[in-house]
Amino acid sequence: MRNFHELVEAVQKNCHIADANHARNMTMCTYLLEMREFFRWENELPLSQQPPRAEIGPWMIARESLWETLEEDDFAALPVNGRRIDPFESRAVNEALLPEGLVYGAGIGRYRKPHFFLGELKRKEEREGLTIYVTGCEYARDLSTLPAAYQDGAIFLRTDALKRALWEKVELWGQKKPEGAMKAALQCYGFERDPEAALERMTESESEAVILHEVGEARADKLLGPDWKKMIAGFTHRHAELLARSVRDNLADCLSTLPTLIENEAWCSLHYYMAELDGLRQVLFPRLTEAYKSWRDSGRIEAFQEAIDAGRQHWLDQAGMLLDIYRNDPKTAQSRVQELLKPNPCPLTL
Repeated sequence: MRNFHELVEAVQKNCHIADANHARNMTMCTYLLEMREFFRWENELPLSQQPPRAEIGPWMIARESLWETLEEDDFAALPVNGRRIDPFESRAVNEALLPEGLVYGAGIGRYRKPHFFLGELKRKEEREGLTIYVTGCEYARDLSTLPAAYQDGAIFLRTDALKRALWEKVELWGQKKPEGAMKAALQCYGFERDPEAALERMTESESEAVILHEVGEARADKLLGPDWKKMIAGFTHRHAELLARSVRDNLADCLSTLPTLIENEAWCSLHYYMAELDGLRQVLFPRLTEAYKSWRDSGRIEAFQEAIDAGRQHWLDQAGMLLDIYRNDPKTAQSRVQELLKPNPCPLTL
């Protein structure tokens, strides 16, 4: 591609603009972890190599100074084959890039943060009418990577971002090595014997789990209709958005991820799923945690399957209830959804 470097610079600049306006909304702990990982990616350090402390501090200061110069900038159009394309028109950009072995992603994520990336196309496949783009090496990205996304009938799986996220989880667990689902997952993948080979196995297996979640998102999209996106877009407070997203995530996983992992006997992925089930998603679904404990204690999967079957209808009903609130009065929907979080336990809990 003739203007490849110019394209990379344009995408990366848009990533910097997004980070300039949103990165410091993270908690301090998350921010420092994300910055450390971004330093490792930008400097092409091996995952097993710790970023040099003497270098990362000055680098962070320089990056924050760069952000200050970009906070007021508009996102730049992308130079693609002699054209200038809006950075959010990812379909138009990919029409030109896919024949070149490249994939571009753009969208609005949680809490209205824009995300962009440019990567190498490893493979393309079809599933349930969805086109799945699997990427490898990434040439441009923002600070907080999304390993996968469902958008406009397509799924984007970023294996490099996923691998880095998995390694970060492994490193964090290794600091104290607590008992629980993460320990079970890492033992299942064989990290005690060969961490490098285990990470490759884990990335491959969790790539499928991530795709299954996005397939679930697509199924949920058909069930919930276009009003769901309108509702989410209208929420300006984090608690309302987080509740709605947690309900939909649980629905997607009961529709696709969890039943398929069990059907495929993907036990390592099932352990890892439970290790990553946290926050409001976990609070809303205590029955699943109880079912996991039952499976670990007895080896019987029936309680897990029953929880998933119950969850499939329950989360669809709860999502429908949130939509009813929105459709009845879009202006008051946000405050009414937030009110659902006040009782303990939340009335949406299963």
